[in-house]
Amino acid sequence: MQTYQLNANVRTTKGRKNYLLRNEEVVPAIVYGAGIDAPTAIQVDRPAFVRLYKAAGESGVVELTIDGKGMVNVLIHDIQTDPLRDEVIHADFRALDMTKPIETHVKLVFTGESNAVKNLGGTFTHSVEEVTVRALPKDLPGEIVIDISTLVTFDDIIRVSDIAVPAGVTILDDAQGAVASVEAPRSEEEIAALDTVAEADVTKVEVEKKGKEEEEGAEAAEGAEGKPEAKKEEPKAKK
Repeated sequence: MQTYQLNANVRTTKGRKNYLLRNEEVVPAIVYGAGIDAPTAIQVDRPAFVRLYKAAGESGVVELTIDGKGMVNVLIHDIQTDPLRDEVIHADFRALDMTKPIETHVKLVFTGESNAVKNLGGTFTHSVEEVTVRALPKDLPGEIVIDISTLVTFDDIIRVSDIAVPAGVTILDDAQGAVASVEAPRSEEEIAALDTVAEADVTKVEVEKKGKEEEEGAEAAEGAEGKPEAKKEEPKAKK
């Protein structure tokens, strides 16, 4: 079983003050679960956490050391990111009982070459990026590799039931769920039909815009007609 290491410190700042930590390249976090009496607020170095998350994902067992003392086996259970800065702003760690099965997500990695793509001009597509599994922590795979060479024609589909997993690992997702396939290239007729629809949509928008401008112009003219004319001042007679 591959494990990863991360150091953390007990966190005293909470609530809105956490932004102070984020400005110092620190990620506010929390750890809870097996062997943890109460959820504990912690903080971790952001660059170190980002490297860890890329390597371990949500299925890699992490040896978390808090304040340089006791070590806890955890999984990265959840992360929150700032959509504008695209950076991690909070993380949840779930402590593990290494003797009990757990449920978590494992990412899928697609490899190989599809005949339907290489020789038939199709486009590889996949609707699933991860699957939910149950296993003992020691049996959790870091990733599940799927060979797409089985996609020989456009009728071939890789389903959840086709995914091979290591011993001790059970996939909990619907066995008949579609995972990946190859889409046939569009015919000239389909492309022409799409172009026609696009042109119609553009024309519709232009007509609606023109109508709105004319309506606004008419309303402005009506408003001007309804206003009383400004009183003209007569020239004063010279004394």
